[in-house]
Amino acid sequence: MGPRLIIVSNRVAVPETPRAPLAGGMAVAVKAALKNRRGLWFGWSGKVTDEPVGEPQAVEVNKITYVLIDLSKNDIQEYYNGLANSVLWPILHYRVDLQEYSRADASGYMRVNRMFADRLSPLIRDDDVVWVHDYHLMLLGRELRSRGHRNTIGFFLHTPCAPPDILQALPHHRAILGGLAYYNLVGFQTDNDRDNFAHYLTSQGATQTRSGYEFEGQKVRLGAFPVSIETKAYMRLARNAGRSAMVALVRESLSGNRLVLGVDRLDYSKGIPDRIRAFERLLENNPEWRGRVTLLQVTPKSRSEIRQYGEIETEVTGMIGKVNGRFGDAAWTPIRYVNRSYSRTVLAGLYRAADVGMVTPLRDGMNLVAKEYLAAQDPGDPGVLVLSQFAGAAKELDAALIVNPHETDAVAAALKRALEMPLEERRERHAPMLQHLLENDIKKWAEDYLATLVGGQPARSLMAGIRAFFGAPSEQAPLSLR
Repeated sequence: MGPRLIIVSNRVAVPETPRAPLAGGMAVAVKAALKNRRGLWFGWSGKVTDEPVGEPQAVEVNKITYVLIDLSKNDIQEYYNGLANSVLWPILHYRVDLQEYSRADASGYMRVNRMFADRLSPLIRDDDVVWVHDYHLMLLGRELRSRGHRNTIGFFLHTPCAPPDILQALPHHRAILGGLAYYNLVGFQTDNDRDNFAHYLTSQGATQTRSGYEFEGQKVRLGAFPVSIETKAYMRLARNAGRSAMVALVRESLSGNRLVLGVDRLDYSKGIPDRIRAFERLLENNPEWRGRVTLLQVTPKSRSEIRQYGEIETEVTGMIGKVNGRFGDAAWTPIRYVNRSYSRTVLAGLYRAADVGMVTPLRDGMNLVAKEYLAAQDPGDPGVLVLSQFAGAAKELDAALIVNPHETDAVAAALKRALEMPLEERRERHAPMLQHLLENDIKKWAEDYLATLVGGQPARSLMAGIRAFFGAPSEQAPLSLR
């Protein structure tokens, strides 16, 4: 039967129905890698239980087998809200000042990584390829190795990776970050992220080899693999979504105003307060745009149990109220702020309707919103992307208006330029970026990573099996976990 691809992530996004829209950039990326291929997607179901965590449960939707485990309240508090999102997330995003480390949370992180390994281990066949995703599961490779698995195991970090001086601010960093050396290949979004981790390894005594690095007896390769989107499918989705009732209502409510769109989780890394300041500065410096442009900020809440996320919500709502009170009138609200999620279809329609897409994080691994915005545009009359230099996407999408989100006046000036950009220049900027996304879509990302992961393996059947994942879809294997 050949090898299967087993994907492991903290959260598994199982569609409620076969036609349900996908939520989250990573979910779309991982699901695209498995679509119509033999394999499993293993991870947390999203359910929190008061009972001891039981055996994994399998469900099949759209010919993908999902293997789900529940987590306890204590797991969520220590592993997820604790070390993963109150320590690793801020450090990886260069925000040492926001980390809140505790030994209990570190213990919980290690415990849950062990539990993932315990539940996953019996399901792994000798020739399976395992692909682990993101900062929640840095230790899973080490745990699987300790259980005797010699499979090809890869890891991909969807966040940025900070320089060594910042990574070393993590207490017991060698025990956690050093765990990545137990993977065959660690993938990053950009060359800079990869190089930062390489410098970290060498700072800890790793030696460079012809193919990678050797650290504490483990050999690991590093690579940069920029995540992308299903470009052609998203283009079709946006063309159709532009005619949806919701998008029509938004267009009508604008009364001819130009639309600037921001779509971000409510997270301090996204630079939403800085974006509001820049929009306010645009209105300050350019009175002719008052009453003619609206910023729509779509910001679903996330991780609200963590203190810093409550603080950013208070800050953002206060700033928006100030701007609307200062510049708005009975007929025009400068900033519309929505704390809810929309389906991919509605978002695609909003992207297509927006004259300007503002993607201005303070630090981001990739930021797929930037790529979705470009793919959603009408090539004959495209909008303009204003993109932070600190988003991983800026390395690829260099025909956007690249800005430093900390420079309020410069971002305001870029906004003005975007709103006033002639059609010919908009087309000239959009066309090469769209072509890049067509040539480097999500399928190519997965193919490139997996080809690199298994390329050094001697077994021809392994490489042939991986190629089969991305060739003609194979027959679906029975819903057995072994």
